[in-house]
Amino acid sequence: MVLDQYLFDDEKMRDFIVNGYCVLRVDFPDEFHQGIFEKTKKILAEEGNPGNNILPRIPEAQKVFDHPVVQGALTSILGPNHVMHVHRFAHSNEPGGNGGGWHKDSYWGHSRVRDHHPRWVMAMYYPQETPVEIGPTGTIPGSQYFESRVATLPLGEDAKYDPDGIGLPGAGEAGTVILIHFDLWHRAFPNHTDKERYMFKFQFTRLEEPTAPQWNRTSTEIPLNDLANHPRSPIWNQMWSWLSADSSWRTTGDPDALKSAIRDESEEVRLPAAYTLGGLGEAGKSVLVEALHDEREEVKRAACYGLAAMGVSAIPTLVDALKSSDERIRGYAVYALGDMGSRAAEVVPSLVTLIDDSSEFVRRTLADALGQIHAHPALSVPALTRLLTDSDGQTRFNSAYGLAKFNDGATPAIPTLAKALEDENRYVRGHATIALEQIGSPEALRTLLHHYQTTRWCALTTPASSF
Repeated sequence: MVLDQYLFDDEKMRDFIVNGYCVLRVDFPDEFHQGIFEKTKKILAEEGNPGNNILPRIPEAQKVFDHPVVQGALTSILGPNHVMHVHRFAHSNEPGGNGGGWHKDSYWGHSRVRDHHPRWVMAMYYPQETPVEIGPTGTIPGSQYFESRVATLPLGEDAKYDPDGIGLPGAGEAGTVILIHFDLWHRAFPNHTDKERYMFKFQFTRLEEPTAPQWNRTSTEIPLNDLANHPRSPIWNQMWSWLSADSSWRTTGDPDALKSAIRDESEEVRLPAAYTLGGLGEAGKSVLVEALHDEREEVKRAACYGLAAMGVSAIPTLVDALKSSDERIRGYAVYALGDMGSRAAEVVPSLVTLIDDSSEFVRRTLADALGQIHAHPALSVPALTRLLTDSDGQTRFNSAYGLAKFNDGATPAIPTLAKALEDENRYVRGHATIALEQIGSPEALRTLLHHYQTTRWCALTTPASSF
C-alpha cells in the first residue's frame, strides 16, 4: 500500500494531464546507480542488448520501480492495480551520437487507437547524471493527445529547449525517473560529450478503470489557472473528470460552429472541438455522429473520442455504428464504447457478436474494450478466450490483457492461457503470464510456476560463466 505522502497533489496531477510527464528521483546512494551503470556498460559491451530480458539480467533495477516515490506516482496516474508491462529496453546514446527523431512509440509493429485517458505510461530511468549535453530523452510537453507533432506548450523563460526550440530535454541527476504518457512525442537528444548515456525504458499499465480519485485531490475541478482558456482546456477538463470517476463533466459551445471545427485541417482545432461536442451531450450528438461517418480518417477518429467522452447518451448511436460496412467506423465505435468502461456494460451482448469480424482493427479494439468495460463475465470471458486464439498477434495479446482485468472471473480461460504461454508472439506469452497471476487461483499459479520452471533464465549465467 502506498502512503498518502507519495501520492500526487492536485498541482502534480494537473501538470501530468497538461504536459504528459513528471520528473521523479529515487533517493538511493550514488553507489547504487553507479553499480547499475557499470553493469549495464559491461553487459551491452560483452553480450549485446538483452532487450526484454534487461530486468532479470540487472535485477537491481526493480528496486527503482518499487521505490515509494515511483509507486506513488504510478498509483496516482494508473490506480493501485497497475502492472509492469513485459516490454522493456536499455537505451544507449553513444558519444557524439546524433540522437533520434521525434516519434511516438508503436505497439511492437502493430497499431491501435491511442488512449487519451492515462492507461499506459513509460518510465525512463537514468543510472547516471544526465545533463543536456549528454543527450537525454526529450519530450514535447502536451503532445500526448495528438497524432500530429503539435507545438509544445509554453514552459517559461528558463526552460531549456532543444536546439530547434521544439521540445524539452529530460535532464537530471543519477536516479532520475521520468514518467511519460505512452503517447507523448519524444526523442533522444544529441550526445555532445565523450561519455555513454544509458536510459532504462519500462512500461506500466492500469488494470482497472477509475472508480475514485487515486491522488490527494482537494479540488473538484482541475486547477488550470492561467491555462483555463487555453484551446486544449476541454481535453484537460475531461481527463481530470475521468480520473476522478466523475461523469458529470460538461462543456459549453455552439454546435453549428463546432460542426466546421471538427473537420478543420488542424488537429489542434479538430480535437478540442470533438471534446467540446462530447461535453454538450445531446446538443452535440448529431454533429459527432455525422463526423463519425465522414470520409476522412482523422475526422472519424476525432468523433470517436468525442462520443466516448459524451458517455451513455451516445451508446445507441455507437451500437448502430457497430453494423456499419466500414471497418473503421465499426472499430472506432468499439473503441468509444470500451473507453466508457462500466458505463457501457449494457452493450456487451452486442460487442461479443464481433469476435469473428473480418477486420483485425475491429477485433484488436474489441479485445481491449471488453476488458475495460469489465462486465458480463459469462459473455466477455468466453469471447476473450476465443480472441486469444485469433490469427492476429495483437488481438491475442490484447485478449490476454483483457482476461487479466477479470481477475478470478477469468478462471475458465486458464487452459487457453496455458497454451498461450507457448505462443509464437512474445507479448502473447507475456500477457498470458500477467493474466494467470491476476486470476491467482491454485490452478492458475501452478500453471504459471510450471511455465517459469521451464523458461527460467539464470541471470548469473553468461558466456564467460556458463555454470
